[in-house]
Amino acid sequence: MSLSPEDFPLVTDKSRELLKEKQVVDYEAHRIEFVRWLIHLGKNPDLAEGYGRDTIRATAYRTDQFARQVWTEQEDGYTVAFTHDHADAYMTELLYSDNSATHKANTQKALKRLFKWRSNEKGDTLWEPERTFSNANTDAGPREFLTIEERKQVREAALDYGSIPSYSSLSPGDRDEWKALLAQRFGKPKSEVTPDDWKRANSWKFTSITWASLDCGLRPTEVERAKVSWVDVENSVLRIPKEDSAKNEGNWVVALSDRTADALERWLSERGRYEKYDDTDELWLTREGNPYQTQSLRRLLVKLCEIAGIPTENRQMSWYALRHSTGTAMTHERDLAAAKAQLRHKSEQTTMKYDQAPVEDRRNALDRMG
Repeated sequence: MSLSPEDFPLVTDKSRELLKEKQVVDYEAHRIEFVRWLIHLGKNPDLAEGYGRDTIRATAYRTDQFARQVWTEQEDGYTVAFTHDHADAYMTELLYSDNSATHKANTQKALKRLFKWRSNEKGDTLWEPERTFSNANTDAGPREFLTIEERKQVREAALDYGSIPSYSSLSPGDRDEWKALLAQRFGKPKSEVTPDDWKRANSWKFTSITWASLDCGLRPTEVERAKVSWVDVENSVLRIPKEDSAKNEGNWVVALSDRTADALERWLSERGRYEKYDDTDELWLTREGNPYQTQSLRRLLVKLCEIAGIPTENRQMSWYALRHSTGTAMTHERDLAAAKAQLRHKSEQTTMKYDQAPVEDRRNALDRMG
């Protein structure tokens, strides 16, 4: 499917807030012209070769940030007559910021594309930066990460985790063996294991925790604080109030897949059968009746990876791996704005670390390149 400028962020909400009505019209026209050039000519004008979707999207976001900084800190207001001095001043400010080396290098690349366009289409001179930023960490990305395929495997493992054969389908001998296993799991004598324990063993708790975290990129502290009142099954969303959000930055409405909403509805129905939830609004509690925290969630993820056949020995693995994979997948499928909203980031720059193409996409690109 061919790309068009309208597929990309032209005038972001933050830029629109700074501009008057006619300035918005002018800026949008400027952006359409630039993005159209990126699509059709940007990579190699002589061969009429443009950039790919991900590169164009990241370039659009980064040059929009640059424009806002020029308007608010370098000029008295709006302009699209960007100069080399503007770019050098912006990169100097970025140099002393807390942003990663990757972000700095990729921002410089985006500005080079902007001035390459101005050179090709406006007759300006190419920009030669005063300093060059190392791109050695371009492939670093989030340290804890699941690929798209691993996300699917973990999601399916969460269905399998804890599941056992139905009580009625087992022979007396097999039933006795499962009673022994359930007695061990629930810390009770084998003689006290009942058919209700079978239902408890086939719980939707772990499925709902995992699927909600995969959809919403829940931080460990958000799993810990999660309340029944957050869950809106009818509209397939979590509604996280400001006081419960990890960084207390505002109320959030976070999308759920219908599949996850169904799992949460099943868990809420099941949850009502357990006494330990009688006097609390906590959405999930451990076997001991405590909220899930970093270590208990890590143990759960490692177990899910074991079921899924995902090696964990030589990689960092914590519940944040689910969050980081959500950010990368959402950026790849939609854009940084969607990832920013789903992950509840306040700053676009925080989301920028998810703008790299996943490893499998880059590997496929290498195969196509020969």
